[in-house]
Amino acid sequence: MIKPLRFGIDIDGTVTDPNSMLPHINKAFGLSLKLEDVTQYDLTKAVKVNPEEFNDWFVKTEAEIYISSPLAKGAKNVLNQWKEQFELYFISARSSHLLDVTKQWFDEKDLFYHHIELIGSHDKISAAKKYEVDLFLEDKHDNAVNIHLECGIPVLLFDTPYNQEPIPSGVIRVKSWEETNQWVQNWLKTKNRN
Repeated sequence: MIKPLRFGIDIDGTVTDPNSMLPHINKAFGLSLKLEDVTQYDLTKAVKVNPEEFNDWFVKTEAEIYISSPLAKGAKNVLNQWKEQFELYFISARSSHLLDVTKQWFDEKDLFYHHIELIGSHDKISAAKKYEVDLFLEDKHDNAVNIHLECGIPVLLFDTPYNQEPIPSGVIRVKSWEETNQWVQNWLKTKNRN
C-alpha cells in the first residue's frame, strides 16, 4: 500500500486568521493596529512596548487568544477535502502545555487532524524531519525558508505583510487557501508523472 503524503501545517497565521491576535493586542495596549501595520513577525516592533512587558502579557493571554482565534478564510473547506487524501500533521510553535486548548479549538471548529505537535519554539525543522512531511504550510518567513532548505521539500508561505522578504524557488507564496489547494493539486499531477 502506498503511504499517503503527509503535510506539516502551522496553526497560527496559517490555519487561523492572521488578524487573530490584533483585537487582543489593541485592547490590551490601547492601540488600533491593522494587519498591514504589522510588517515584521516580531510584534513588539508594531506594538512598541518593552519586549518583556509584551511577553508577560502574551504568556498570560495566549490561551484566551488561541481559543478565540477565527479560522482563516477557506481553511476548513480545504482541510476537509484533504483529510481523506493526506495525513495532516499540525506543527506549531505553541508550548506543549497548550495542547488541550489547541485540541479544544480544533474540536470546536470541527477540524480533523491526524496529529498535533506543539514544539514550544519556532524551529520546526526537527519536527518536519521526525514526521517525514512531504510539504509544509507556514506563515513565518524564516521558518518557511529554513524548512525548505533543510528538508528539501516545498513550503507554501501564506502571504502576509510581515513575511515579505525574498524567498527561494522551493518556497511558494500563496494568497489564500483556495490558491493553496490549487497549487497542491497541480503539484500532485507533476508528482504522479515522475
